[in-house]
Amino acid sequence: MDIALREVHDSDLPVFYRQLNDPEALRMAAFTPENPADRDAFDAHWAKILSSPAVVTRTVLGDGDVVGHAAVYGEPGEREVTYWIDRAYWGKGIATAALRALLAEVSERPLHARLAADNAGSRRVLEKCGFEVSASVTSYAPARGAEIDELVLTLDA
Repeated sequence: MDIALREVHDSDLPVFYRQLNDPEALRMAAFTPENPADRDAFDAHWAKILSSPAVVTRTVLGDGDVVGHAAVYGEPGEREVTYWIDRAYWGKGIATAALRALLAEVSERPLHARLAADNAGSRRVLEKCGFEVSASVTSYAPARGAEIDELVLTLDA
């Protein structure tokens, strides 16, 4: 599959909204909006993201189809990466390829990532891209309605 990143188009947002409301993906991601089905909150969140010059947000394309998104956001020195890939495409190397492309575009370091400690797939993606576990914390995960273990990974070089 040919993986590419491009600027986010308004027409991508309904796809992102559908992906965000997949119950299995929500559980795996864990750290999600309190109410992912709130379309007004979703639209306001994306309007804020897309209007911020400090956020680098890209649509992930697989063979030309929208399969997810990836971004870098936050204050210098504390910037984080995030990504979301449609569950139908999990396990195909898409997240790894998309994150590598994003890291090639955004050269600043360090970069951080946060994930549920039991999200083995996302941890593999991050480690393949050079991130290393730098901390473990307990945080509230809205998608699980509970405090869970969270890992922080860091890419220094």
